[in-house]
Amino acid sequence: MSIKFKVGGEFFEPLRNAQCYYVDKTELIYDLVSSENAVTLFTRPRRFGKTLTMSMIESFFDIRRDSKALFEGLKITQYTEFCKEWMNQYPVLFVSFKDAEALRFETAYAKLKTIIADVCKKHDYLETSGNVKRSDKDRFERLIYEKGSDADVQNSLLSLTRMMSAHYGKPVILLIDEYDVPLAKANEEKEKGDRYYAEMLDVIRGIMSTALKSNECLKFGVVTGCLRIAKESIFTGVNNFCSYSVLDNEFSQYFGFTQDEVNELLKAADRENKAEIFKEWYDGYTFGDKSVYCPWDVVSYAAALLNRENAKPKNYWKNTSGNGIIRDFVERTDFSVKGKFETLLNGGTITQTISDELTYDSLHETEDNLWSVLLMTGYLTKADPDDEGSTVCLKIPNVEIASIFQDTVVKYFVDHIDDSVQEKLMAALWNGDETTSSKAISDLLWQTISYMDYHEDYYHAFLTGLFVGRGYEVESNKENGLGRPDIKLTDHVNRRVLIIEAKKSENKAQMDTDCDKALRQIMDKEYSKGLEGYEVICYGIAFYQKSAQVKRLK
Repeated sequence: MSIKFKVGGEFFEPLRNAQCYYVDKTELIYDLVSSENAVTLFTRPRRFGKTLTMSMIESFFDIRRDSKALFEGLKITQYTEFCKEWMNQYPVLFVSFKDAEALRFETAYAKLKTIIADVCKKHDYLETSGNVKRSDKDRFERLIYEKGSDADVQNSLLSLTRMMSAHYGKPVILLIDEYDVPLAKANEEKEKGDRYYAEMLDVIRGIMSTALKSNECLKFGVVTGCLRIAKESIFTGVNNFCSYSVLDNEFSQYFGFTQDEVNELLKAADRENKAEIFKEWYDGYTFGDKSVYCPWDVVSYAAALLNRENAKPKNYWKNTSGNGIIRDFVERTDFSVKGKFETLLNGGTITQTISDELTYDSLHETEDNLWSVLLMTGYLTKADPDDEGSTVCLKIPNVEIASIFQDTVVKYFVDHIDDSVQEKLMAALWNGDETTSSKAISDLLWQTISYMDYHEDYYHAFLTGLFVGRGYEVESNKENGLGRPDIKLTDHVNRRVLIIEAKKSENKAQMDTDCDKALRQIMDKEYSKGLEGYEVICYGIAFYQKSAQVKRLK
């Protein structure tokens, strides 16, 4: 069977029209209507299909479309009478705040006005509708040309739903995707001393509250985000409002891929032999009582395997925004978290009090809040699916997330090393001093977080971090000669090069032998080829836990 994957495919209609592989989550639509919630909030980590879900909902209900062919063969069509009653029967207003972020409030606010203008352009038929009030048309014109006042912006979604309801003679389904992205970015920048967060909160609260509270033109609303904003009162006063987080059983199967869904995907792609790799790297999340994989990762790696059968798994989250939250956490020195980090990174669990109602400006107020946000954003997960209540056993879900933690901890540590220590190490390496180099690297390792299972990649990242920013050209795993040296450090001013090959030893007694293996690899694979005119110094470095042995090629 020939299949294709669309990596990053966030919109339902083009995904289906291109006949790309689609994991069927359409029964969410039936459950959503059956819940009879006036407003539903789904909070999930990034890369778990929130936007695709909202796009699917839009395609199903949108009165301007004929979606029968799009949903043909999907699970929702088994509900025949439901589809007759609901498919393409209601006006839908879909807006995403995902791109309303910037370093300054003024820029983010301008982006938000552009987003609203673009939504207006998609509904420009309202300008000529005979059923729409003149006052709403005037506001619509100001919004579409991005000339609206603050009041116009805050009333924009309310006004649009009112206009659409008047035009169609039916209540409107309102979909607001990634509602809290502007607040998350504002919170990241609030330490600059301005009023960015407070001003953005006022705008988002104004838009949301006017659109969702006592809006007679709504059939129902669906909102997605990472966190449920609590005391900011964004959702306070909304009648029949329900929020579903990673802790809730309801709707838990609709975000992320279940084991059965991944098995079916791998069978369709003829890559069932890679099942254990997928599980180790991308599974492990517990949403409610369901165990799920990250869909972004599964599709990305499956697509890579279709292109190259021996493709290696990699960290796909590393290339997305948002990993700074771990660094913020590591930098907190006022909480006793180091021991808990060590437990998690060594594959253990910790038990914490968790809240699923947080505020971005209070994330750092308590240690419980910090662990809660790591859970809600997907960096930690429930260790026991049966855990209920506010006390939860937490773990790192998989290899991918563990590597993000490790890289962040290493980078934080390297950034805080005294410059004189790094200079001493560099001088020893350039001078061929094996003893001083071994002791310096070992001393530095003892200052880092302890791991039971040190991977070679960890030591590689550690060494690379030590060398970056010292005025040299640092190349990591770049083709040279007949292979790839772990690290190549070039001092162009003094025309000299360090070539380093690192090995992880099984025990301390093995370190000397592993240094010799590393040096032999450097020679056999001709890593120094093409470096004529430079003084080349080659090292084999063996690591065992927090010890390093450095050996120079004589």
